[in-house]
Amino acid sequence: MPVPEVAQDAASAAPPHPESPAPGGTPPPRPASPAELFWAFTRLALQGFGGVLPVAQRELVERRRWLAKQEFVELLSVAQVLPGPNIVNLSLMIGDRFFGARGAFASLAGMLAAPLIVVLAAAAVYAELARHPLVAGALRGMGAVAAGLILATGIKLVGTLKQSALGRELAFGLAALTVLLVAVLHWPLLWVLGCLGPLAMVLAWRRSKP
Repeated sequence: MPVPEVAQDAASAAPPHPESPAPGGTPPPRPASPAELFWAFTRLALQGFGGVLPVAQRELVERRRWLAKQEFVELLSVAQVLPGPNIVNLSLMIGDRFFGARGAFASLAGMLAAPLIVVLAAAAVYAELARHPLVAGALRGMGAVAAGLILATGIKLVGTLKQSALGRELAFGLAALTVLLVAVLHWPLLWVLGCLGPLAMVLAWRRSKP
């Protein structure tokens, strides 16, 4: 039976499903089970001293290749504007993407369980060691490394702006305006997200309209 043209157009316009085969016919890598999701997020959470986001990008995009770089940026954009820590929101969305509610729970548990134990143990001795010169120096050094990791992740992901629905010029312009408002003019982050986020979504929606 011939497929109606409308159905064909809708199928071709739909975004690729994570289980869809790649253009070359090879299925993209994906976790085999919620347990693999749990251990993957446990692994990246335990590496995330000073911030998990750079480790998540390397682990999920570069090492395991569960997400393309563009998909990671799109999910991170949504996680950024939702309430709560962006990496926690990201873990929920990635888990749900592969295994629904079971995957979301497994990812969230992996992200939080092991660090919770480590943080509770560290908090128990921090009050005694915080004023020690060696400990204070080590924490200041870790802050510099964390800033460098975040900067490196931003540089890695900036190339995805070339494929943005906004178009290259407008995407780079909005990114530069965000940096200007936050880093130079010191606008509150909530104001920047509240103004530029909806503006970018409306512009992208208008440009994506057929």
